Amino acid sequence: MNEERYHQLRDIIQIYLPEDVSVTDVSKESHFTNELNINSAHLVDIVLDVEDAFDIMLENEDMEQMQTVGDALDIIETKLSKK
Repeated sequence: MNEERYHQLRDIIQIYLPEDVSVTDVSKESHFTNELNINSAHLVDIVLDVEDAFDIMLENEDMEQMQTVGDALDIIETKLSKK
């Protein structure tokens, strides 16, 4: 897994973390809603920011599969490999 992409994704996620969650709590295994307490509206914002940052397009099924930070990275890698 590409560490640079992980750090870029973590920087995007950090903006939407609630005050009680630190960026140091973010790992590849972190679940967006259950562990990082990111609400569904912010999850949509993360998806939009990911699309812009990585110049990719995420479909609804991609968003449904994006449960953890690692899932998001896998989807990003897959989309970038198809470009």
